[in-house]
Amino acid sequence: MRGSAPAWLTARPIAHRGLHDAAAGIIENTPSAVRAAVAANYGIEVDLQITADGEAMVFHDDALGRLTEGSAPLASQTAAALKSIAFKATTDRMITLGDLCDLVAGRVPLVLELKSRFDGDLRVAQRAAAVLASYAGPVAAMSFDPMLVHALRTLAPSLLRGIVAERHFDEAPGKPPGYSLALGLLLHAPWSRPQFVAYGVKDLPAPATTLARLIGCPVLTWTVRSDADLTRARRYADQAIFEGIRP
Repeated sequence: MRGSAPAWLTARPIAHRGLHDAAAGIIENTPSAVRAAVAANYGIEVDLQITADGEAMVFHDDALGRLTEGSAPLASQTAAALKSIAFKATTDRMITLGDLCDLVAGRVPLVLELKSRFDGDLRVAQRAAAVLASYAGPVAAMSFDPMLVHALRTLAPSLLRGIVAERHFDEAPGKPPGYSLALGLLLHAPWSRPQFVAYGVKDLPAPATTLARLIGCPVLTWTVRSDADLTRARRYADQAIFEGIRP
């Protein structure tokens, strides 16, 4: 970890999966949620999943079904097929990272979570690095998977990179005992070299985040959903990734 993150990363609250409100018909990780966040002048956090043809799509879940019709894994579908699928009860369609960049156009910061199955697949980092090479706006990429963060050091050394963590992880399939504990304590930091940390708000304060702040490494915290969460975020972190409230 090192304290080299720019000021824009923590300058304003960050809308988790965009500024969504299902009751108002604005669904997470959709163009409508992105537009709402831009209009409110919030930063935007969204998730990226890799497709069968190597495209990075803005979507949280590993598979269709919760927010869309269908049940197929994202990784088994092409980008073209996914872009044709509507979110339930909306006219929004799934978008690529390139579409997202065009939509935001540098007006507010983007914080991109690269989703991982901890299987060594680096394609989402490779695609994000390729797309963002021509994006001029404020943007950062982060992941729970230290291998993806490490890969970004080589793929996109000028791209701000962070690690996502919480104190208690489920054991990662195929990983040795203790691996999840190491993730929570950020024991990989000397080789993954994150430039910021995004840590679960319910787990703050945490030894890893206390150390990070002492050495000037910014700490974001997620997901801030209540006034109590916001109070904790303001005390133990440098900025909130929020939903359901307006910081």
